[in-house]
Amino acid sequence: MPPYSVGDLHVDSYVKTTSFEDEARILDKLGICHEFFIWRLLWNGIHPRKPSDLIVKEMLFDRVPVMVCCPKRASPENRRGLVWIHGGAGLFGSPRAHERLCHFIARQSDTVIACIGYPLAPEHPYPAQQLSCYTAVSHFLKNAQDYGVDPKRIVLAGDSSGGTLVASTAQQLLMTKDLPQPRAHILIYPFLQGLDLNLPSYQQNQSIPLLVKKEAVRLAIVYLSGTDTGVNEIMANAHVPQELMAKYQKWISAEHIPEEFKGRGYVPFVPGLFSEDLFQKYKTVFDPIFSPLLVEDAVIQQFPETFLLTCEYDIFRDDGLLYKKRLEDNGVPVTWLHLKDGFHGITSLIGMGSIQFPSTRKSMNSVIQFLERF
Repeated sequence: MPPYSVGDLHVDSYVKTTSFEDEARILDKLGICHEFFIWRLLWNGIHPRKPSDLIVKEMLFDRVPVMVCCPKRASPENRRGLVWIHGGAGLFGSPRAHERLCHFIARQSDTVIACIGYPLAPEHPYPAQQLSCYTAVSHFLKNAQDYGVDPKRIVLAGDSSGGTLVASTAQQLLMTKDLPQPRAHILIYPFLQGLDLNLPSYQQNQSIPLLVKKEAVRLAIVYLSGTDTGVNEIMANAHVPQELMAKYQKWISAEHIPEEFKGRGYVPFVPGLFSEDLFQKYKTVFDPIFSPLLVEDAVIQQFPETFLLTCEYDIFRDDGLLYKKRLEDNGVPVTWLHLKDGFHGITSLIGMGSIQFPSTRKSMNSVIQFLERF
């Protein structure tokens, strides 16, 4: 079977996901089931075959559900550990949905993987997700040797909103002085700021699946508040007062995006009307825990070496580019992989056979190479 092209995926997935979203919302309005219940069923997909070379266990880390994957073969010493925080906008996703990816990393890098099953919104309001991740990561760091892991070789990793949770959890860990700190971070196409939703990548990729801009904004505010009031206005930055935009322009601005990324129809954004109501309702957006790009330099300077993956066809591409700049400006070593034919969600296809794209394997092989340095 010939490999998919990015163009094929964009057309096919747009038709399917748009129809699926509409159907899920109809079922929600009829009171049959919650919209995100349907999304979760889709994301979990078909359970992979039980691996013969891995031990997979469902465990609790201080009451937080965690899936632990460990190579069966004996090791002469404690292994490297990796905490995986899955994406899904804090509304869907699960260790099961990322099981193939966790199996791949554990198998290819001889690493013990702990994938956190944090509680999902809206049933569990924000910031329950972040607090659960911090609790589970802290437990793993404290008790690493109980899982055959060297506490000095633990890496935090996550995709999409899981990458957001990696960055925010890292902030909290720095304030916990009795814990060993992670050896490295891995952030895969992360969302990192809710200040400027009209950076070049947000304009260029606003209609490109798998994550179109309007749906991304809607999911983010449902995650944050439980409602989806003001989506169109927030897409136009109406929730941001001028003084805050000016304050953070030193870190978040199209001026800091390299010129090579400003093609494909980008037009400098002209701010519209400001809404005090939206600002008050969603002011948590400006907390560095929700928008890690807003954290102070003094915090970023303490972060460990970081692997950062960005995709050309992703609204969050520029979040990653700006984070890369901030890390480098603060002396943090960065290994950066930019997939010129990549799109949001591409790494989730690992282990999916003919559905995989060439960049799926390329991205995960780069993650393995980075891990093997520690």
